[in-house]
Amino acid sequence: MPLFVFAVLSTLSLTAAAAVSAWLDPTQAGPGEAVQLILKHDGQTGKQPDLGPLKQDFDVLGRSTGSSIQIVNGTMSAQTEINLTLMPKHGGTLQVPALQWDGETTPALTLTVSGNAAAAQPGNVPASGSAHVFLTATLDQKQPYVQAADILTVRLYTDQPLYQASLELQPSNDVLVQQLDQDSQTSATRDGRSYRVVERKYLLFPQRSGKIHLDGPVLNAEVQDDRGGNDPFGTNAFFGNVFGRNPFAGMMNATKPLRVRADPLVLDVRPRPASGTGHDWLPAQKVTLAETWQPDNGPLHVGDPITRHLHLSALGLTASQLPDLSVLMPLPDGLRAYPDQAKLDTGVQGDGVVGTRDQDIALIASRSGRYQIPALHLYWWDTTRNQQREVELPARTLFVLPGSGGVAATSAGPTAGTPLLPASPSKSIAERIRTPASAHGYWLSLVLGVLWLGTLTAWGVSRRRRPPSSPDAGRPTPMVAVGDARKAFRQACHDDDPHAARRTLLDWARATWPLDPPLGLQALSDRLGDAESTSLLKQLDRVCYAGGTWTGKPLAETLTRLDGNTKGRTAATPGLAGLYP
Repeated sequence: MPLFVFAVLSTLSLTAAAAVSAWLDPTQAGPGEAVQLILKHDGQTGKQPDLGPLKQDFDVLGRSTGSSIQIVNGTMSAQTEINLTLMPKHGGTLQVPALQWDGETTPALTLTVSGNAAAAQPGNVPASGSAHVFLTATLDQKQPYVQAADILTVRLYTDQPLYQASLELQPSNDVLVQQLDQDSQTSATRDGRSYRVVERKYLLFPQRSGKIHLDGPVLNAEVQDDRGGNDPFGTNAFFGNVFGRNPFAGMMNATKPLRVRADPLVLDVRPRPASGTGHDWLPAQKVTLAETWQPDNGPLHVGDPITRHLHLSALGLTASQLPDLSVLMPLPDGLRAYPDQAKLDTGVQGDGVVGTRDQDIALIASRSGRYQIPALHLYWWDTTRNQQREVELPARTLFVLPGSGGVAATSAGPTAGTPLLPASPSKSIAERIRTPASAHGYWLSLVLGVLWLGTLTAWGVSRRRRPPSSPDAGRPTPMVAVGDARKAFRQACHDDDPHAARRTLLDWARATWPLDPPLGLQALSDRLGDAESTSLLKQLDRVCYAGGTWTGKPLAETLTRLDGNTKGRTAATPGLAGLYP
């Protein structure tokens, strides 16, 4: 019982004697250096101090807590101690405010931070003796256009080893941030000191106009604590990369945290000018647009693809900012476009970024004739000259010959020669235009004679092979039997061979409609009038001309279903237009 009373009285004594104290170690610091704030509570407590007042001028980087109980000459005492690592947010004379802890108040303290590394300007350093580590940050343009790339160059100067170092630039909702290429390292001498200089570049893309404020880049690192002994690797101050990790740091030396801030950044962003009337907003330093055609010569028939390759490049923009040119490319009626997936790439050119977009677009004509493809215009904003500019691809002319079914051209045009012609005829074309009328008459007579001979031959074969009483009398016999073409098509689908499937399907169609064969898959789709088969035929057409993998089973099953639905119908039954007789 006496022992219990003694313990209770001792506890009450400890609580009654509770008091708090605080001190700094050290009381002076250089730019970016951390200090220790020690808080001491006499007596036992389970409560924590309110650290909110510290946030105005300090960042709390670390915290550790310990407690002890001592009995000296029969007298018991207890203490709780909290050690805070504080990083000043700026230089000058700073006040460590009084803190509330368990109903008690710590004394206010004063900390002197010499110099201000964040205020260093390009080419200068802070006052001598206060700049072991400092940052500079410069913008390429103080007044960039909205969504235009602005380059931020950050340079780290240090004359001492840095451990576990990291450089951060916080993005915001108003600015997209992207690091540009890899860091580079050089050396420099400032105010009699030799520095290792690490340079890093960022791309800033402001997303709105007006003034935008950004926090400057921040360096966080560990540096050797001189009070903890000498660095055994002092002969190699940059053990590994300055932004790397020294595996021996902290094992044989004491380190302390270091945080260095650069000045805040201010961008005065200009809006899109009223004179920028292009379909897309493309603020850049240079834009180029080029094209190639494949094939670039030889005859072009209905249903044959011709591929237009477009290459768009922009200095000062990323690839994701470049427009889809297939949407901007006007086409005449009868000519369909099948764009392939574009290849995007963003790279570095000098001190800037360059974005490229490469895209193949397959063009297929549904009927023969002469097609005029209008010029392609792309407007962009020259950020160097502050004016709208234009790149252009000239107008082109396509001459499309009839397909293998022998259907005549729907409009006048040459029957042979190059399918792709520039807007202005070349010399060879001009010579062709001046061909005497007698030569034109000769070729026209020859073509008509061949067509007439083919018609008579087909009619004669039909009469020899079909009985006169057949309802199909007079109908030319197909080159490929319907059953054979159908079988070949299903085999191509089974083999997942898109080109064979397209060829055999058109053979099947020609065998079904020998007097009026559909010229291409689009014409076949229109004739079938079935939504499901239309989608699958478009997919087959696209794979044939744009590449990629293809599975033939869905198309084979769909056309088999249509085949079953058409069986048993009479000739007078309306509906599906009879791919299956």
